[in-house]
Order: sequence, then structure tokens, then C-alpha cells
Amino acid sequence: MKIDILAAGKCRDRPIRDLIDEYQKRFQWQIALREIDAGKQADAAKTEKLMIEALPQDMQIMIALDERGKSLGSTEFADKISGWRDSGRSRIVFCIGGADGFSDDFRKKADFLLSFGKQTWPHMLVRVMILEQLYRAQQILAGHPYHRG
Repeated sequence: MKIDILAAGKCRDRPIRDLIDEYQKRFQWQIALREIDAGKQADAAKTEKLMIEALPQDMQIMIALDERGKSLGSTEFADKISGWRDSGRSRIVFCIGGADGFSDDFRKKADFLLSFGKQTWPHMLVRVMILEQLYRAQQILAGHPYHRG
């Protein structure tokens, strides 16, 4: 599996950075977190443009994290990834928008909209949340007891 996470903005919060680094050490899958920093005064449109330009050419699935998306349990999420992988689509890109989220046009470009529920989460923290769920999915699919739910 090759997974890219494109995230709006630059994370400068040391505790969050430390968590990101800790999760990235745990993976057997290839995981790359790339921050799309359009500058402090950038609007959502500029960030989305840069994010689209940063999409890997060999991307096979694009997932936008969005409040309007589908909320999946951890096992469902692992099954979804397994399904994509087993159908030959093993280069997956997760996109995390900025504070204003994504436009309708950007959401239409996505193959899947994923939500972490109805609550609002800081987009910097969502980096850690998607890494944790990807790690959990990796462990579920490997039959490891990390996931006990």
C-alpha cells in the first residue's frame, strides 16, 4: 500500500508533530504526509488548487475528509481499504482541508468522502486521527490484536 496524506497548512504544534512522527514510525505501509502551505492569508480556493497540483500522478483513489462524508467504524474503514487494495487500487490519497473545509467542486473530484463524525475537529489534529485510523486498519488487516473493538 502507498498512502499519501495531503493536509492544508503547516503544523507547528510540537505535541501534534510528535504524535504524527510516532505514528509514522509504526507503519508497514508506505505513508507520506505532505503539508500544502499556501501561506497565512491563503483562501480555500488557493489551497485546493495547490492540493490538486500535489496529487500523485499514479493516484488511484482520492478521499476527502469532509463533514458531509460517510462515517465508518474502524473495521468498516479497514474493509474499505482492503477492498480498494484487493481491486488493484493501492495508491490512495487522503486530503485534509483547512479551517473552511472543501468546496463543492473539490468534493466532486473525490472518489469517497470520509467523515470523523458530526463534531468539528481542528484540521491539525485530523492529521493524527487519520494516521491512527490507518495504523489501526493496517493492524486489523494483519490480524493483529491492536484493535479490540
